[in-house]
Amino acid sequence: MTGTLINTVAILLGSLAGMTLRRGISPAAQNWLKVALGFLTVFFGLRLTWLSVNGSVLNILKQMTIVIVAMMLGKVTGRVLHIQKGSNRIGQYARARCAAARPGTERQFNDAFAVCALLFCVAPLGPLGALVDGLGGYCWPLLIKSVMDALAAMGFVSLFGWGVMVSALPVLAFQGTVSLVCLRYAEPFLRAHGLTDSVNATAGLLIFSVAVLILEIRRVEVADYLPSLIYAPLLTWFWR
Repeated sequence: MTGTLINTVAILLGSLAGMTLRRGISPAAQNWLKVALGFLTVFFGLRLTWLSVNGSVLNILKQMTIVIVAMMLGKVTGRVLHIQKGSNRIGQYARARCAAARPGTERQFNDAFAVCALLFCVAPLGPLGALVDGLGGYCWPLLIKSVMDALAAMGFVSLFGWGVMVSALPVLAFQGTVSLVCLRYAEPFLRAHGLTDSVNATAGLLIFSVAVLILEIRRVEVADYLPSLIYAPLLTWFWR
């Protein structure tokens, strides 16, 4: 849970910084941080995939074929289940609450908790980072998300006040639960059957896809690809 704990603390520190600093981060600095975080996401996503493929050239090709097929099947499943559409609705709700936010209103605290908790938890790096952190202690994606969430918390505080800090609790509960379940149940099973690498390799490419979104290179419906994390070990099992 290293990444989740750091993420939680980052939200708290970002909220405190937003309440105490008179001036926020300049637009130029925000753009620079965005590009830097995007390239770091590219690096750590592809690095996870690279570390998860091994063996001969034919074996590596086999592993990558499984990953690609798993992502294709995951995309189809995600569309059928409307995962990305559900994520988009959450984003639309958050934007509407931000547009209607008025400091000093009775709903200010409730809006702060609901909007920030939803956005921090449903961000693709949240479940992906928690999963790889639980499976093998690869906390780098959550460290990147921590910086992003801290910057977002600084901005949300000006709209919603100190209630933004409380949104750190659902992040701790959600991501912590994912990591602990993976550590306690999924990792021993996957490791015993030699399936961990296929999940990590797929997760690495999904993390890379998040970087494409951060850098605004192309719109990728990352949420629809999440079921590929289930297909990857299944395909690896059947291929044998």
